[in-house]
Amino acid sequence: MNMAEKRDYYEVLGVSRQASADEIKKSYRKLAVKFHPDKNPGDHTAEDKFKELGEAYEALSDPDKRAAYDRYGHAAFNGGSGGRSSGGGFHDPMDLFSQVFGGAFGGGFEEFFGGGGSRRGGGKQKGSDLRYDLEISLEEAARGVEKELEIERYVPCEPCGAKGSKGSGGIKACSTCGGRGVVARQAGIFIQQTTCPECRGAGETISDPCTTCKGDGRVQRDSRIKLRIPAGVDTGTRLRSSGNGDAGVRGGAAGDLYVFLHVRDHDVFQRDDSDLFCSVPLPFSVAALGGELKVPSLDGQSSIKIPVGTQGGTVFRLREKGMPTLSGGRRGDLNVTVQVEVPTKLNGEQQEKLRAFSESIGDHNSPMQEGFFQKAKRFFDL
Repeated sequence: MNMAEKRDYYEVLGVSRQASADEIKKSYRKLAVKFHPDKNPGDHTAEDKFKELGEAYEALSDPDKRAAYDRYGHAAFNGGSGGRSSGGGFHDPMDLFSQVFGGAFGGGFEEFFGGGGSRRGGGKQKGSDLRYDLEISLEEAARGVEKELEIERYVPCEPCGAKGSKGSGGIKACSTCGGRGVVARQAGIFIQQTTCPECRGAGETISDPCTTCKGDGRVQRDSRIKLRIPAGVDTGTRLRSSGNGDAGVRGGAAGDLYVFLHVRDHDVFQRDDSDLFCSVPLPFSVAALGGELKVPSLDGQSSIKIPVGTQGGTVFRLREKGMPTLSGGRRGDLNVTVQVEVPTKLNGEQQEKLRAFSESIGDHNSPMQEGFFQKAKRFFDL
C-alpha cells in the first residue's frame, strides 16, 4: 500500500510545516477535545479522527520523529506492505491524550468530560488497532471479492481465560496508584498525571501470573481473518474490521483492523473514478468501410459499430460498462479509443491496388488532411 492515502500530519493538526512545538501542541489539545470518544459516544468518524490526531501529534511532537517525517513522509513509520503494522510504533491515543492533558483539569480526562471512572481501572485495557495493506486486481475491485488475511496479532490467552492470573485470588488493586492506573504529582499550579510505573497503567497487580501470557491475558499468534471487499473499491479505500485488531489486556476490548486497499494497474484498462479507458487497434479496411469491432470489457467481450470513414483517435463510449460504485448507483462508462492500424506487409499486387485506390479518390476525400493543410498553408508558401 502506498502511503499517499494517509493524510499529511500537518494537515491533520491544521498547522503549517513551520509550526512551533507549542503551536502543534495547542492545536492537538483543541482538536483532541473536540473529537474525543467520550464527547462523541458511538460516533466512529469522530473516533477515527481522534486516533488520526494522536498519530499525527506523536510524530510531530517528537523532534526526531518530526525530522524523519519531514524527510521521508509516512514511509518513515511504515511497517511494510501486506502485514502487521500499528502505525509505525505509535501508542494508544488515549494514553497520549492522558499524557498531554495529565491532571491539569484536576482528576484526569474522564472528569474533564464529566464522566466517571478511569479508562484504566480494572486492568482491562483495549487492544491496539492494526493496519493491513492489501493489493487487489481491477477485476476483484469491480466484482467484489472475499480475501483471507494472515496477520500476527494478540489474541486472548486460553489457559487463563484472558485474566492474566492462574487463579482468581492473585489479582489485586495496585497499591501504588490505588487501582487508577495513573499517578499524580504536583507541577507548579498544575497536577500532572503519568502512567503508574508499578502496574504499567493496568490498575492491578498479579501475584500468580499465568505462565503462558506472563500476566498479560493475551499472547501473540498468527491469525487468519476473512474479509469481504465490496464491489467498487479503489486505491485508498479503507475497510474496518471491528474487533479484529489486538486483543485487549486481561479481557479488555479488542482493537479494530483497518485494511487499506491498493488496486493494481491493469494491462488493458485505465481507471478514472468509475470510468474505464482503453485503446483498441482498428483495421484500416474497417475504418474506411465501416463494420463491427470487438472490444474487451469487464463483463467479457463487447462490440461497437464503426461508421464509414472513422478516423484514428475517435472515442466510443459504452455506457455502464465501467466500474460499479460503492454507493450502488449507476456504473461508470467504458471509453474506447480506436487507433487505425496501417498494413505493414503488402505484396506487390496489394501495393498496386492501394496506389490505384489512392489515385481514384484524389486529394479531396481526406477531410482531416484538407483541414490541416488549410490551417498550415502559410508555412508551405514560404
